[in-house]
Amino acid sequence: MYRIVNKKSLNSTVTLMDIEAPFVAAKAQPGQFIILRVDEEGERIPLTVAGYDRAAGTVRIIFQIVGATTAALNARNTGDCLQDFVGPLGKPTKLDGLKKVCIVGGGVGCAIALPIAQALHDAGCVVSGVIGFRNKDLVILENEFRTACNSLAVMTDDGSYGEKGNVCAPLQQLLDAGETFDEVITIGPLIMMKFVVETVRPTGMPCTVSMNPIMIDGTGMCGGCRLTLNRDGQRVMKFACVDGPDFNGYEIDFDEAASRGGMYRDFERHAYEKTCNLLNKEVR
Repeated sequence: MYRIVNKKSLNSTVTLMDIEAPFVAAKAQPGQFIILRVDEEGERIPLTVAGYDRAAGTVRIIFQIVGATTAALNARNTGDCLQDFVGPLGKPTKLDGLKKVCIVGGGVGCAIALPIAQALHDAGCVVSGVIGFRNKDLVILENEFRTACNSLAVMTDDGSYGEKGNVCAPLQQLLDAGETFDEVITIGPLIMMKFVVETVRPTGMPCTVSMNPIMIDGTGMCGGCRLTLNRDGQRVMKFACVDGPDFNGYEIDFDEAASRGGMYRDFERHAYEKTCNLLNKEVR
């Protein structure tokens, strides 16, 4: 069993937890993920590693409460245990040799982008950060990003905090000003990553995206996380769990990924409502 040693609400829909998992903490690297089950009857869900403390033997996860399993996970408190916590899975983000990078994060994707920005900063890389949220109430990890970035733009869709607009606006300003990067790394909603890729495409600078499609086993056997890449005029199938989660953004078929990602939306909503009703009854 894997004990929750720390729990913190980052906003009304996003929660941070530190999980006691020494074997995972010993090997985890930025960009990798874990798969957990809350209890014996729970489904397996992937969550990207948001940090780790090798000395303490803990792994940090940050998740958005959007479905039945994340609602059940959020109902657990410090001292409670999780049934399974498997990892690290996937390939770490490639950071060697990078001297100047732009990190673009959106929403809860910022939790995935932060350890990458921190690792680059610790290695002496010049990091430009752009993070975006729907509104002020959903802003997370701003102080941590300011520590890890040489410059940081904070965007909100409604202008309630930072600058009004989406993350592509300050990114375009940097590019128009003649900034060049060894790599642009973007993590967030599919539609955001798609437009970040298109913003960078005219420059030819490398642009990496982190993909988090449907996953079940995390080892490439189920095929649920398959992605279609357009590579050298050929359509190539890859699995996010073993070939990723990082991919060349120019190769991703974002429209297909979005279509597949929405296949179970109605089922997930029904399961979420059922779970919330059960949890509310337990509280009463």
